[in-house]
Amino acid sequence: MPYSPEFLLQLLQKFLFRHPNQVKQIHSLIITNGHFLHTPKTPPNLKWMSTLLYNTIIRAYLNLGKPHNTILLFTQMLAHRAPPNNHTFPSLIKASSSSPSLASITGIPLHTQALKRGVSSDPFVQTSFLNLYAQLGSISDAHKVFEEISEPCIVSYNAMLDAFGKNGDMGSALYLFKNMPVRDVVSWTSIINGYGRNGYFREAIQFFEKMMAHEDPNEATFVSVLSSCANSDGGEALYQGKQIHGFIIKNEIELTIFMGTALIALYGKTGCLGYAMKVFRKMEVKAVCTWNAMICSLALNGMEKQALDMFEKMKVVGLHPNEVTFVAVLTACARAKLVELGLELFRMMSSDFGVVPKMEHYGCVVDLLGRAGLLREATEFMRRMPFEPDASVLGALLGACKVHGAIELANEVGRRLLELQPQHCGRYVLLSSIYAGSERWERAAALRKTMVESGIRKIPAYSMISSV
Repeated sequence: MPYSPEFLLQLLQKFLFRHPNQVKQIHSLIITNGHFLHTPKTPPNLKWMSTLLYNTIIRAYLNLGKPHNTILLFTQMLAHRAPPNNHTFPSLIKASSSSPSLASITGIPLHTQALKRGVSSDPFVQTSFLNLYAQLGSISDAHKVFEEISEPCIVSYNAMLDAFGKNGDMGSALYLFKNMPVRDVVSWTSIINGYGRNGYFREAIQFFEKMMAHEDPNEATFVSVLSSCANSDGGEALYQGKQIHGFIIKNEIELTIFMGTALIALYGKTGCLGYAMKVFRKMEVKAVCTWNAMICSLALNGMEKQALDMFEKMKVVGLHPNEVTFVAVLTACARAKLVELGLELFRMMSSDFGVVPKMEHYGCVVDLLGRAGLLREATEFMRRMPFEPDASVLGALLGACKVHGAIELANEVGRRLLELQPQHCGRYVLLSSIYAGSERWERAAALRKTMVESGIRKIPAYSMISSV
């Protein structure tokens, strides 16, 4: 029995956001009923319906998390001579933006098609391309697209703010922010997020304070500023974090999963483990990221056994550990010197949970072996890594060399570290301390002299006392 394109379109719209099996079945019916096939003699009204069907099914596959299928459908759309319109490209651009590799391959061809089809001046299409180029790190292309928008709306302005922030150009972001005809909560949050993303945590917190006089924060604002509080070295960051938490409670703002997770991370990193646990227990709904934050907090505060117990509880409630979870539990094993358990967890990552180990996980295992004094095993493990060790892995091994007095190994590792981070004062100081500890004064003095000649200064330490 043949189905009309109108009927199939209604079915597609019904199952647009879920039910992948039904979407595939409808897709098959569209093909078998010939609603995608056209010739130069096909009437315009049928071509229009074909375009509408393609646009809807492209959006359906995007909503189902299948960006590659979305791009493939577009190539079929062109092959079947169904003309794309301004409603086609936003979904395609979003699919392209789903991963850097896909964006690098499809971004420019999509822009070329938009120009060819005469829809590149559509504001939604322009803003989508702006976001795409920002993700690719092509800030000049993003800015060029923005300047081509004749009357940019607040969404376009916010997209450009986010683009500047993602690419570290906070000067341009601030200039644009100050010259916006109107601002909303997203505008303020984009600046706060940009500061935090680029390591200007104190500035992010200060900008949040300014925002409070003009705009009510939303969930994204709270998560961003709490993250800056957690990562800031300043003594006032914990105080600011507590003030924000108090504001949330006083105004009866719902504590979402991400806000609660950000608070747990803040209290965990600043040593307020009791507050972290209190937030965790109060949360009715917890995601994997919430459990990860609590496991990290326990591991960072000397509660390694409790961190590993929390990992087991997480599995019992049916949550699937991810790569961040394993960084946390491997860190706990390293701090508690649980070598066998740590190595077993590292093996379980890929075999039992399908998590491919990354540099951070290898660094945790090097730290695990190094802290336990197994320097030869740590060195051999590092040599077997599928990629060259970065500064964090080498730094973990160098720290173990200092603890266990392995001077020759420290000399080799330290040399490689200084090649990777020639301006990092901590590497010079640590290696110099190792030499001084073994009474190799000439080498220690030479390193200190190199620091002076290169203009590298040791960052002064400070103490912080906070009433919890």
